[in-house]
Amino acid sequence: MSRPGQSNLFLAITILFAGLAAATLLPYSSSMISDLGYYTLCPFAPWSTLALLLGAGVSWVLRRYVQSQPK
Repeated sequence: MSRPGQSNLFLAITILFAGLAAATLLPYSSSMISDLGYYTLCPFAPWSTLALLLGAGVSWVLRRYVQSQPK
């Protein structure tokens, strides 16, 4: 895969993980209360949110690494 293709892939993964992290905090009528004290889309929030943000951060660092390599 070419360098721009890898960079775009890592950017897409970063955006996906960040969007999913935000979605875990949305209020939702579910059967379990999250650790935040309200019904969320993901009952494992905020821990799932932090894990997804960590994945987004790793993807962003990998993207920056790919971009910094000499041609």
